[in-house]
Amino acid sequence: MKANCFKPILLEEMDQVKLMNRIDRKYWFSIEDLQEVLQSVQNQYMLLQIEGQDQLSYATTYYDTSFNEMFVAHHNGKLNRYKIRKRCYVNSGISFLEIKFKNNKGRTIKKRMPTNFADKQFTAEEVDFIQSKTPYKVKNLKVKLVNNFTRLTLVNRNFKERCTIDLNVHFEQEDKAVDLNNLVIVEIKSDAQSSSSPLAVALRNLHHNASGFSKYCIGRTLTDYSLKRNAFKAKIRSIEKVIHFDQNLYKIV
Repeated sequence: MKANCFKPILLEEMDQVKLMNRIDRKYWFSIEDLQEVLQSVQNQYMLLQIEGQDQLSYATTYYDTSFNEMFVAHHNGKLNRYKIRKRCYVNSGISFLEIKFKNNKGRTIKKRMPTNFADKQFTAEEVDFIQSKTPYKVKNLKVKLVNNFTRLTLVNRNFKERCTIDLNVHFEQEDKAVDLNNLVIVEIKSDAQSSSSPLAVALRNLHHNASGFSKYCIGRTLTDYSLKRNAFKAKIRSIEKVIHFDQNLYKIV
């Protein structure tokens, strides 16, 4: 995959397009189609580079309650739902404790604070942060999923939109691990649903339609067979077909 056709943007310039309160649109498709997508938008976007690298590594640890309340809320389509995670932006050496809130207006609101990614426990300040911004008690939270991936980050040249392209998606929990190496997950992040997106237009022209994809929920479904999964069965079967996934690595019951 070649991404060097984009004008680069540096990390210090990204503050102009944080979009911590935004509308998200997600797409997913085979990596075989990615080069055509990139070529079609190369003149409308810049590509984030850190120390000359544009395929950047991310590591995420997700937390949930003993009863998997955040997973169940998403599975059941509940509005006003949360995700709690620690994320390490590996290439920059920066880590944050992040809370994502999806409200009943369809907006994603993210709040975060610096953290030590290697420490799976929470400091006193982090406990206050979580308990002041979510309905959950930290004493009930446990590590539920580890997720690693490689990301390309595109920024619209008008600085009103940021797009992420995730590759080499890996999930693990305890003794189970699943790789979705042939899958591409695209997320278009903008301030408003009506904002013009060259990438959305290009994807539509190439017959890729928006379709929700929660890495947390898909990862949990693939690594924990005991979870309720009816809402995700069809999506996972579609993923299998798109990327020719080896069904022997897991089963849907």
